[in-house]
Amino acid sequence: MKGIKVSYIIITWNGIDYLRQLLESMRLQLSRPDVEVIITDNHSTDGTIAFLQENYPSVRLLCLPENKGVAFARNTALREAHGKYLLILDNDIQITDEAVVAMEDFMDGHEEVGICGCKLLYPDGSEQVSCKPYPGLWTKMQSICSSSVKNEYATEMRGKEPFEPTYIIGACQMIRREVYQKLGELDEKIFYGPEDCDYCLRARSAGWRVLYIPTVHMYHHCQRRTHANPFSRLGWRHVKALMYFYRKYKRIL
Repeated sequence: MKGIKVSYIIITWNGIDYLRQLLESMRLQLSRPDVEVIITDNHSTDGTIAFLQENYPSVRLLCLPENKGVAFARNTALREAHGKYLLILDNDIQITDEAVVAMEDFMDGHEEVGICGCKLLYPDGSEQVSCKPYPGLWTKMQSICSSSVKNEYATEMRGKEPFEPTYIIGACQMIRREVYQKLGELDEKIFYGPEDCDYCLRARSAGWRVLYIPTVHMYHHCQRRTHANPFSRLGWRHVKALMYFYRKYKRIL
């Protein structure tokens, strides 16, 4: 499919209320002839599929027979994408058109940048830590056990200049097609986190920069499913993913 500039890559799992808000925020984007929207449903049971088929027939819907994790679902959509830029979003994001345009323009003007992201705010307008340092064991333990973790990039996030963190969280990542073509797919051995950090590290190792744009924003409800119950099945899968990640990079801190 020629002429597509931005492919929206969205995965959802039993999140119809969040998805409804996301798609409502995308009304202008859905009307663009150079935009495509691909949604992978991770075997939802809350009416998501019927809702999309009835209300958003232009959206390309990919239905999985079971939930095989974030990376698997995103890869399923990425294989179908044609855009110059691949915009990965969580289903609990509400976009702003200003942020989308700013990221497109930034990528257009900086060919050395392989991945970019923007500021994410909670629905009440407070700032979210959406770019982070290496997710070492101590950092992750602090994140799980405490509601207040030091923001390593607080000063830069409140500035006006793009900067380069270790990684940008997968709730909102704009990836250049050439990066995807060279790196290939997200690592499906990571069921749930830190597949986003892994991809940013791989992009940087391949010679691209990863930049955060602090002057525009989107909204993110940030469900943090593993933090709600770190001892759940999903929490255990997150721990296994981290252990795999540490072995992969031979670094735990």
